Amino acid sequence: MKVQPNFSALLQTFFTDRLMEQRNASPHTIASYRDTFRLLLEFAQKQLHKSPSMLAIEKLDAPFIGRFLNHLEQDRSNTPRSRNIRLAAIHSFFKYVALQEPSLSSVAQQVLAIPCKRHKTRPIDFLTRPEIDALLAAPDQGTYLGRRDRTLLLVAAQTGLRAAELIGLRCQDVVLGCGAHVRCTGKGRRQRCTPLRKDAVAALRAWMRERNGQASDPLFPNALGRPLSHDGLDYLLSKHVATARVKCPSLVTKRVTPHVLRHSLAMDLLQHGVDRSVIALWLGHESMETTQVYLHANLELKEQALAKTEPFNGRPTRYRPSDQLLAFLQAL
Repeated sequence: MKVQPNFSALLQTFFTDRLMEQRNASPHTIASYRDTFRLLLEFAQKQLHKSPSMLAIEKLDAPFIGRFLNHLEQDRSNTPRSRNIRLAAIHSFFKYVALQEPSLSSVAQQVLAIPCKRHKTRPIDFLTRPEIDALLAAPDQGTYLGRRDRTLLLVAAQTGLRAAELIGLRCQDVVLGCGAHVRCTGKGRRQRCTPLRKDAVAALRAWMRERNGQASDPLFPNALGRPLSHDGLDYLLSKHVATARVKCPSLVTKRVTPHVLRHSLAMDLLQHGVDRSVIALWLGHESMETTQVYLHANLELKEQALAKTEPFNGRPTRYRPSDQLLAFLQAL
């Protein structure tokens, strides 16, 4: 008689066999899935009063997963987008369960039927040229860390690298001289080269001379000489944004993150007439459709399109339904 595997065994083989061996998933994917199941196990332990190693997978049915997703939104204040990311990890696990244990297909199919939650999509945030200039002028050029920060911010604003790509740069990833560029490995482990303007080349040449690091050393180290963390990057950016707000009041109403600098570059390229396909290649997007969001956010392009139209001559009148049922529907 075949022994029914428990949840613990299935979860471990899901990570070791499916994600690591079969799919060769990236460390970022594995970390995201790991965090999802840590949250799920903590929630299950409180709700079911059982240790994670003693959980039966039948207890993790669709109603329970639904309560967990509600817990993420209501108790942990996660956004619907974060909720959907957690649900994607759970879906991936239950697809594996359905293949490995057909006897659990009923539970798996019910969980897989849980849909992603729709949510409002806000226009992206981005900085204008004067705002970026104010941000670049904020670091104190009389200090070592100030020169590091200005070079980092200049590279971020000019290349549009993601936060992980930026803090992951090594000295060997910078090529100066003719055809100056930086190399990075982005999402999906796709490698790409991003060109540099003369001002960034000059700043990087001066910084690397002062940095005097080995080829494999981080390009932008922290105070201990190690690679900057995401928290460290967020801290230095927020510090310089606070300084820049004194001279640029428009920054007061904006929440500036490393990804906002990425959006700012894309908007700047779009406003200067660069084709969307080139922007997608520049930013390392998997699909050109991803750049569609910048068209929606670019008010200047919309105003240019509106200027090419002519005003309507018809006089506005108020619509009056001709029937009680139509009036009811109109009032909904």
